[in-house]
Amino acid sequence: MKTPFLSIIIPAYNEENRLPRTLEQVLSFLKQQNYSFEVLVVENGSSDRTFAVAQEYAKNHPNVTVLKEEQRGKGNAVRRGMLEAKGEYRFICDADLSMPIEEVAKFIPPQLTDFDIAIGSREAPGAVRYNEPSYRHFGGRGINLLIRLFILPRLQDTQCGFKCFRAQVAEDLFRQQTLTGWSFDIEILYLARRKKLRIKEIPIDWYFFADSKVSALRDALKMISDIFVIHLNALRGKYDFKT
Repeated sequence: MKTPFLSIIIPAYNEENRLPRTLEQVLSFLKQQNYSFEVLVVENGSSDRTFAVAQEYAKNHPNVTVLKEEQRGKGNAVRRGMLEAKGEYRFICDADLSMPIEEVAKFIPPQLTDFDIAIGSREAPGAVRYNEPSYRHFGGRGINLLIRLFILPRLQDTQCGFKCFRAQVAEDLFRQQTLTGWSFDIEILYLARRKKLRIKEIPIDWYFFADSKVSALRDALKMISDIFVIHLNALRGKYDFKT
């Protein structure tokens, strides 16, 4: 089978209500493009009918594949999707589509070239946030300050759920991933920096939705803890590269 140009990976935890509309929007956009594509939905330990809903949808859409990842954690779901995807470019896409799917064009050729990883940024010049409460914004900036101070200098928004990887880069990085929760992308970007890969921040339009699954306090504390776990992993040689 021909290698698709783009793989869209959608981690899905308790998304039975939102997922069909999201898939409709994603496929409607992709079918208008002049490149080949695949969509991978990775159901991730849901307690609702997310897996069944995704399977029902995929029956009528041959470009959609549904995977069941038993282990909870967004990092687990994304790793599974990235390593099973076949595309030349592999794009993580949050199921809430807080970034309109049309923005994907900014992350891939021909609009973007000379990159290994492109990360959606709500802070890069030209980005626009819509409807975000001030407490969420300032809380996020506080966490990003810690991330920049301790692990990823100069990256203004590591936690936006929209990121694109070249295929070989995805294969290399996600095989070394150890964190399974929300902080997985900090670890992936840290690994990328160690490998001196080219990371570009892409300004996006981003919409806040009140039913976000992120818990500002709980996830912030876990993220701070994981920063130190990453440093400890590095000291123990877990990220040393095999030749």
